[in-house]
Amino acid sequence: MHDFTTGHMNQSEECLVRWPHRPIVAGHRGAPAFRPEHTLASYQRAIDDGADLIEPDLVATKDGVLVARHENEISGTTNIAYKPEFSDRFSTKIIDGVTVKGWFTEDLTLAELKTLRARERIPLNRPQNTAYDDQFDIPTLQEIIDLAQHQSRLCGRVIGIYPETKHPSYFQSVGLPLEKRLVEQLQENGYTGADAPVLIQSFEVANLKALRAMTSIRLVQLIDYLDKRPYDFTAAGDSRTYADLITPAGLLEIARYAEFVAPYKEVVIARDSRNNLARPTAFVANARAAGLKVHVFTMRPENPFLPSALRRGDIASPSQRGNGIAEITAYLEAGIDGFFTDDPALGQQAVNMFLQKQSEASR
Repeated sequence: MHDFTTGHMNQSEECLVRWPHRPIVAGHRGAPAFRPEHTLASYQRAIDDGADLIEPDLVATKDGVLVARHENEISGTTNIAYKPEFSDRFSTKIIDGVTVKGWFTEDLTLAELKTLRARERIPLNRPQNTAYDDQFDIPTLQEIIDLAQHQSRLCGRVIGIYPETKHPSYFQSVGLPLEKRLVEQLQENGYTGADAPVLIQSFEVANLKALRAMTSIRLVQLIDYLDKRPYDFTAAGDSRTYADLITPAGLLEIARYAEFVAPYKEVVIARDSRNNLARPTAFVANARAAGLKVHVFTMRPENPFLPSALRRGDIASPSQRGNGIAEITAYLEAGIDGFFTDDPALGQQAVNMFLQKQSEASR
């Protein structure tokens, strides 16, 4: 395995020693509370703020290059709508059973995509980020790997990557399967084996099972709203929902192909009728019983994303930030192993406070 802090080939023990033995903070799309998501600037901010891993959502270009975008439809995250040379690429597609209009990464080559610039996806929540609109290009997976490895050496700590395969059934259907491309690129960059500082995630099941046959890198089953179905289930006529996947039997099935399960946060702690945190559910205990570790998504600092009691200042403001530390702490106390956050600095502060409190209690 590659020792990403020194640049030398070494045994996995070095990586294991440096990999955090504490709740993991994953920079969700980088640090989008401060920079437009899925840009090298956002990933760099996440690293600067102490993220243990940075998370690229991966889609494919027309020429088969893996790039980071939240969706393959990019009108909301780039300036493509203002580029007349691409007006003829506007199209309507069915993505995971949903009609989507816009511009799609699979209709542009990497060279064409690189002429575009990123824009803030949710400007009402993050108006300060619009100052960075049109400054950054769309990064490839290779550029993100290069950043993580360079910063690991520079910082003297392992910075992992947490790629998500987006719409894998769809990309399979258009002749651009993601799985083999991802595994081969990871291998080319020294990421092999269960000790590699990489976690691969997906909302689908079939592609995680396919990945398990290709690699021993750790896999993460994402869990969406419980009344939804993984799209590969829908495509195969399987009526099971995510609610079926989180039963004790469902979690045992996940444990056959994945090491982690990562649900939407309200699966672990639901909201009550007043939109406040209720008591933790049995999910963490059930996942532990199945041999799975638990991450949750997504911790965001702005009031609209927080429980009512943790909102601060102008609670009607879409951009006012509330008490995100309290929310994260509640989940840490519920026993999670890590979480995705749009503000990694806040996440690390919450983890440090939680561990300090644990240490004091054990004295």
